[in-house]
Amino acid sequence: METNLVMEGVKFMFLGMGTVFTFLVIMIGAVNLMSLIIHKFFPEPHAVEETASGGTQKDNKKIVAAITAAIAHHRQG
Repeated sequence: METNLVMEGVKFMFLGMGTVFTFLVIMIGAVNLMSLIIHKFFPEPHAVEETASGGTQKDNKKIVAAITAAIAHHRQG
């Protein structure tokens, strides 16, 4: 009774790699399913677009002013 150790090693390698691959496929499917369920029951709120007279333009100008002031302060010292 002669055993080929190389072939036994290859069989174990494919068995191990197949097990890992199967586990990863199942895990990806489970994560996607959980994501779908969470998004179905807890949807993300949509951002309300303000009109031209609303606060969005004003808020953006404040952010740009703050970034500009921070860059100017950084360049000074």
